[in-house]
Amino acid sequence: MKRIYLDHASTTPLRPEVLEAMLPFLKEQHGNPSSIYGEGREARKALDRARDRIATILGASPREIIFTSGGSEADNLAIKGAAFALKDRGNHIITSAIEHHAVYNTCRYLEKHGFRITVLPVDSYGLVDPAAVAAALTPETILVSIMHANNEIGTIQPIAEISKILKERKILFHTDAVQTVGHIPVNVQELGVDLLSLSAHKFYGPKGVGALYVRRGVRLDPLIHGGAQEHNRRAGTENVAGIVGMAEALVLAALEMDKEIERQRELRDRLISGIMERIPHTRLNGHPEERLPGNVNVCFEFIEGESLLLNLDMQGIAASSGSACTSGSLEPSHVLLALGLPHEIAHGSLRMTLGRGTSAADIDTVLEVLPGIVDRLRQMSPLYDADAFCKTH
Repeated sequence: MKRIYLDHASTTPLRPEVLEAMLPFLKEQHGNPSSIYGEGREARKALDRARDRIATILGASPREIIFTSGGSEADNLAIKGAAFALKDRGNHIITSAIEHHAVYNTCRYLEKHGFRITVLPVDSYGLVDPAAVAAALTPETILVSIMHANNEIGTIQPIAEISKILKERKILFHTDAVQTVGHIPVNVQELGVDLLSLSAHKFYGPKGVGALYVRRGVRLDPLIHGGAQEHNRRAGTENVAGIVGMAEALVLAALEMDKEIERQRELRDRLISGIMERIPHTRLNGHPEERLPGNVNVCFEFIEGESLLLNLDMQGIAASSGSACTSGSLEPSHVLLALGLPHEIAHGSLRMTLGRGTSAADIDTVLEVLPGIVDRLRQMSPLYDADAFCKTH
């Protein structure tokens, strides 16, 4: 049975071309990029080329790209680094109620160290209101962190609009762009951000490598102390093979982006409309239009998400109920609760995220299989009364 993988927001398969680019640095080209002899110079050359390629796609300069171990470290470096570097100017940080835990929990950590955190609400589509950002600013505000697009519901935030407000006040702006880089156009100049996080394994690169864009002139305290790597901002010998792979993956993603956006958006809309037509008592989560091209997130009333995922898995379909980082939690998604959904409905969520390998046939298979699974689970639910439902709908 062919497996259908619909969890690309969690991680993506490594592209063969990316592995091919990495292999020399996993085998014979093993030099340390900080060494001055030949092997080290070759590694440094590969590192510099990768930095140039990534910077060009993001609209940055090479010196503004800092390599990290992934998106979570990039988020931590941006938020903790800026907070501690600017604590002499103020102690107030603003974020949103639907941030990834790499941002949300980092802000909560800073609360224990004397910083004041304002968590902005979102509307029923998961959008942050730029006017709410402006209203929350104080003379003590030093940093705002709002994600570019949500990892669970796919809603794309008005980052450029928020940026204009913050630039007038000279307040640093960070965005977690882990879900958008490689999938939709991301240009740091057009967005107007000072700090931007990305992660290679979200766009068919290797796991364990990411980057942080740091606008020239922004002060950051390093998280990791040691050597002078990454312009004294991130100590430790760089993951040359991973960084080369990340650059290759991003270049390939940029080349295919326009075509993939159109293709995935068409499949996404087909999947959403098919679900809404065939399965009653279903709610679409996230903005219907301002959302990532491959994101589908729905809630089915009267069922529990984990049972749904297990049943789909038995049918050869891999999906999720939200962020992979919180899949072990029994609590419903904080993102769905922030939209105003009650606990019992939030528990019945399903996230399906499409990718390069997703076909129209895959969508057809899901639409054939999913309604029967939902119906069987509802029949077992003490909350579901089919007769009463039919009479009122």
